[in-house]
Amino acid sequence: MTTPAPGATVGVVLKGYPRLSETFIAQELLELERAGFDLRIISLRHPTDKTTHPIHREILAPVLYLPEYLLREPLRVWRAWRAARRLPGYTASRRVFLRDLRRDLTANRIRRFGQGLVIAAEAAPALAMLYAHFIHTPTSAARYAALMTGLPFSISAHAKDIWTTPAWELAEKLAECRWCVTCTRAGHAELTRHAAAADKVALVYHGIDIDRFPPAPARVSRRGDAASESVHILTVGRAVPKKGLDTLIHALALLPADFHWRFTHIGGGPLKQQLIELARSLDLADRCRFAGALPHQDVRAAYRDADLFALPCRVDASGDRDGLPNVLVEASSQGLAVISTPVSGIPELVEDGVNGCLVPSDQPQALADALLALGRDHERRERLGAAGQRRVHAQFSHRATIAALHERLAAVLGAPRRGLG
Repeated sequence: MTTPAPGATVGVVLKGYPRLSETFIAQELLELERAGFDLRIISLRHPTDKTTHPIHREILAPVLYLPEYLLREPLRVWRAWRAARRLPGYTASRRVFLRDLRRDLTANRIRRFGQGLVIAAEAAPALAMLYAHFIHTPTSAARYAALMTGLPFSISAHAKDIWTTPAWELAEKLAECRWCVTCTRAGHAELTRHAAAADKVALVYHGIDIDRFPPAPARVSRRGDAASESVHILTVGRAVPKKGLDTLIHALALLPADFHWRFTHIGGGPLKQQLIELARSLDLADRCRFAGALPHQDVRAAYRDADLFALPCRVDASGDRDGLPNVLVEASSQGLAVISTPVSGIPELVEDGVNGCLVPSDQPQALADALLALGRDHERRERLGAAGQRRVHAQFSHRATIAALHERLAAVLGAPRRGLG
């Protein structure tokens, strides 16, 4: 494995840090530090979660928080502009920004240029490259700063950012970055369609740290025949439209009266209260628990207590969709049978009838049928869960997936810097 150049610092540009819903990013950061990379985290937003995962406490990189709203820190932005406008690439960056603004006349676009100014003035002098997670807003700020400073930049693209970013913007960012990695075959195909060179985009799955998810103890054989044997159905994920959690609540309402179950949702999100009200309106409130966002150890305990994991993802009205939800990988690592939908990268992990169950999106009856069939068949749940666990260990361990990222980062750090345009 290629090792990073000594003293070469990578500025990692994130939407927000730390975030409970982005453990895959935290895992990556920790592994890069363990491999010897010197990181500095640059966050577009301050954290909003009340707790953190233990992994966040292991990451040593300092964090620079950018101004979330430029008008709240005008002096800081003005000072950054005063410093950045002296940089040889400032004129080129400003020209690109104004061209982008004509096509995307929004406050968000202006904010990203202002944040790019702060990156260029406050962080860039100590950096060797920029590496942005998500190809939409974090990459916009990183790109403007890279143009100002001449720093190379690279991208990790995921889900919503791929499918909701305009084609012109994808093409231009892919043309200018050193490389882009993405975590699903579907995302890779979409990005490659916009890239001038096919080798600019690489498929690198998110792995999980198997050591943090050791095999679960044998599960109790629950079939829902009585209240004392209620089948525990679990979902983990933010309450947002693309997760399809309303479909799940409607599916629960279709389960027969002689099948006993209980449901837990872990995660925050803007639709959480609507889901609670939906469950209440369907007379399900006494069997549904909405736990909110929880730290890693509590999520892992929930995987181990559950009998079934359900996540009926969809493509929402805006085109947003999941890539390959990390929670499906985590649940499978615990030998937990999973039910999901054939959206985006999910079939790259879950093969219907082999290591899980896939049903069409937005079809509560099909989901209810799958929940009932697996809920009443403990032996089949165990077979599917064991197969899922084997697949995770074989293909989705972070040790097997992160080496490719090491190589790409190290190659940029060891390459001569390109001239300013």
